[in-house]
Amino acid sequence: MLLIRPLQSGDLDDLMAMAEAAGKGLTTLPANRDLLRQKITQAQDSFNQRCEPEAGLFLFALEDTELTRCVGISGIQARVGLDEVFYNYRVSTTVNASRELGVHVRTPTLHLTNDMTDTTEICSLLLSASHRKGGNGLLLSRCRFMYLDDFRRHFSDKVFAEMRGVSDAEGHSPLWDALGSRFFDMEFGQADYLTGIGQKAFIAELMPKYPIYLPLLPAPAREVIGRVHENTAPALRMLREEGFNFNGLVDIFDGGPVVEAFIHNIRTVRESVNRHVLLRHKPLDQEVPAGERVMVSNRSFRDFRVTTVPAYCISPDTISLPPDVAEALEVESGDLVRLAPLKDAGPAPIHAAGG
Repeated sequence: MLLIRPLQSGDLDDLMAMAEAAGKGLTTLPANRDLLRQKITQAQDSFNQRCEPEAGLFLFALEDTELTRCVGISGIQARVGLDEVFYNYRVSTTVNASRELGVHVRTPTLHLTNDMTDTTEICSLLLSASHRKGGNGLLLSRCRFMYLDDFRRHFSDKVFAEMRGVSDAEGHSPLWDALGSRFFDMEFGQADYLTGIGQKAFIAELMPKYPIYLPLLPAPAREVIGRVHENTAPALRMLREEGFNFNGLVDIFDGGPVVEAFIHNIRTVRESVNRHVLLRHKPLDQEVPAGERVMVSNRSFRDFRVTTVPAYCISPDTISLPPDVAEALEVESGDLVRLAPLKDAGPAPIHAAGG
């Protein structure tokens, strides 16, 4: 069984292995054991409400219960830019015109902004290569939207994701090479790593505050602005299906796009329903394809659990769960759980069942 749960201290080794395999460019999960340990502690404090709501970092593990190990992670940062300034470039147009000369020039321009300050970020999506199949990535990403909606008071109405931009196997970014390296005397990987471990003061100290005119940059740098790393393309596609759209902002280092959506407009939120648990002793068919499965959440803030079951388990008022699934979700007969389609093809069985 694959189960979503809060990240735990025992996941550190698995998390470190995934961070190392991801290579450079995954800013929020650098391969630093001490930092990852700190993030786990911060996540535990957030779930247990031992920190201010706006400082919350909610990290979810995807556990393979048969292997008893963490095979994926995803997260929610309750608010960004409150303790450290959060930077993006806004892609805009500067117009210069002269009626006398008959000249009208539109120049694409990058402006340094802090527009996402105090906004909720979905982040830290990472899935082990061994489990990139069967809708596991969808479960790992979309479970966050169920959590956001059930506990909206802890988050902003709008959420965003900063997507990983283009870089090569050695970690070289065309935008960084053309722009960032001119102001920061370091490699892209080092700057990205320092940001990931929370050392961001150098950005404010060294980043140019004036607009950057894109025609002054070489073509390879211009071409990657707003584009994602090839490994990030599936995540971007999923977010677009959920209703996220490019908001005109890009990462200041690699030019990766920022996409956003309002919680109430996210597809998983709009198409979710509640059902009461009914225990059944008939085992589930584990071979049901992802398009015919639904996510089931126990709706717990502190002990959040999500797994998937076949859509045929749903009736107009209940969802039938075998004892092992109910135990994994930490629910009992009569408890109210939340359901949402795992894939786009999933909503029909839910609503046909009386949603």
